[in-house]
Amino acid sequence: MKKEDLTLLIMAAGMGSRFGGLKQMEPFGPHGEFLIDYSIYDAIQAGFTKVVFIIKEENYQAFKETIGKRVESHIPVEYVFQKLDILPKGVPVLENRMKPWGTAHAIYCAKDVIHENFVVINADDFYGRDAFLKIYEFFKNLKGIPNQQTYGLVGYLVCNTLTKNGSVKRGICQMKGEYLDTLIESSVVCKEDKVIASPLDGSSSFEVTNYDFVSMNMFGFHPSIFSYIESKMSVFFEENKKNSENCEFLIPDVLTELIHEQKVTAKVLKTDAKWMGVTYKEDKEEVVSGLQQLIEKGVYPEQLWEK
Repeated sequence: MKKEDLTLLIMAAGMGSRFGGLKQMEPFGPHGEFLIDYSIYDAIQAGFTKVVFIIKEENYQAFKETIGKRVESHIPVEYVFQKLDILPKGVPVLENRMKPWGTAHAIYCAKDVIHENFVVINADDFYGRDAFLKIYEFFKNLKGIPNQQTYGLVGYLVCNTLTKNGSVKRGICQMKGEYLDTLIESSVVCKEDKVIASPLDGSSSFEVTNYDFVSMNMFGFHPSIFSYIESKMSVFFEENKKNSENCEFLIPDVLTELIHEQKVTAKVLKTDAKWMGVTYKEDKEEVVSGLQQLIEKGVYPEQLWEK
């Protein structure tokens, strides 16, 4: 069977404000590997055929000389810059905006280099091999289905995505059967053996069980998403003219709107993989220890990019 093209789009344009630096470039593996390294390694093992980094232009040299240099002999690599002026025609560039527009805009910035099915992830999260295998299999099984309207996202058990050091941002998955109905972007924290989700839109907090599913921003898209994002972006900018300095154009919000408008479906691909990441500086020791355990189990080689 012919190998299907599948690209990994890594969103790495954000700065880790709570962690205190550019955490995408923080070494965690025994030979200086970043979390991005492990994601790319897992993607290659699963069958992905290209990697695209979405970064700030000023970080280009640092990325290319570190992670790019390590992986470009293993998989084709491209770079895309998230710039504030990459907007649909007719949408004015706002001079007072300093930070990136958000995850939906980041994806939109890659529209000229991605023409095949692709998977989006964050640069500063560890997703686990099973997540990449599940989403690769999802696309492989879409043959014969009009996949321009059929998207996917990996759903994690909330208990596998928490840190003991504070709250984390997660998308709570409200589902209809195997398919997503609504993603509620929330601040999630464990308090007195209860997991509490506080929606970022200010609506009332609610309790979730350890076995509810959350999104970690690992989405599988057909290139049709670019035109959908463009149509939503114009409306978003019009609605947020008075909040242009702080508003964020987020892919979970775009996806939820498209589902409610019955333009797309999004299957939740359940994984038992355990997330690792550094939301807080105190998380680093646990991530380093977790990676070492996976190396000892033979999931990863001691030196990830062995020649």
